[in-house]
Amino acid sequence: MPFMTLRNIKKDINNIIILKKTFIFMWLKDSSIGRKFVMALSGAALVFFLLFHGCMNLALVFSEEAYNAICRFLGANWYAVIGSMGIAFLVLVHFCYGLYLTVQNRAARGNDRYAVTDKKKGVTWESENMLVLGFIILGFLCLHLYNFWYKMQFAELTGIETGVFDPQNGAAYVKALFTTPVWGQVYCVLYLLWFVALWLHLNHGVGSAMTSMGLNNLKWQKRVEVISTVMATLVVLPFTVVVLYYLGMGIAML
Repeated sequence: MPFMTLRNIKKDINNIIILKKTFIFMWLKDSSIGRKFVMALSGAALVFFLLFHGCMNLALVFSEEAYNAICRFLGANWYAVIGSMGIAFLVLVHFCYGLYLTVQNRAARGNDRYAVTDKKKGVTWESENMLVLGFIILGFLCLHLYNFWYKMQFAELTGIETGVFDPQNGAAYVKALFTTPVWGQVYCVLYLLWFVALWLHLNHGVGSAMTSMGLNNLKWQKRVEVISTVMATLVVLPFTVVVLYYLGMGIAML
């Protein structure tokens, strides 16, 4: 009898665990709050990655050897490959959830979205165009991956020669892309426009994530806006400095 009771207790505990996991999965999948939570979590992880990536790129301004040392440290090592897969997964989740939420919101509004109404106070341009900004960022991300990841980590992993330089000579690829006469300057301008789109996306996205995490009261409203602007600037600034540095170098070489 005690054995049967113990077995029943274990069975009940397992059933509770299964129900809890099912509830959490359904909440993340079907609940609007759950989907926003996933957006906030994946977005926060991507922001921290961009901060790291931007600081790494900033080494180019001070020492190309230091940047190449970082490239060798990462490269095709197992931890870098796992990290790349994790980042790719986060981008996919963030984009798919964002797309789904946008489509759902537009469907809920119906024909009202075509009505001409006064703009609500506090509604920014970027908050109404996050999906457009997302597509712009994703499009340029594909171009960025071709210019660097494909010629560096992918080439190192597969052994296929995808570029003219050694896969671990990242500084050479950056310099060649941004300082080649005419086309280098075109790339610099395109990347700067990309950073503007990224800044706008983050300026709203960070605040939206913090709101989804519960910081949505009047006391925190202004603080959230300031934190969003600061974080967006901190993420974009290192990338911008690097591009401007090579833009100046390219112009001097004309």
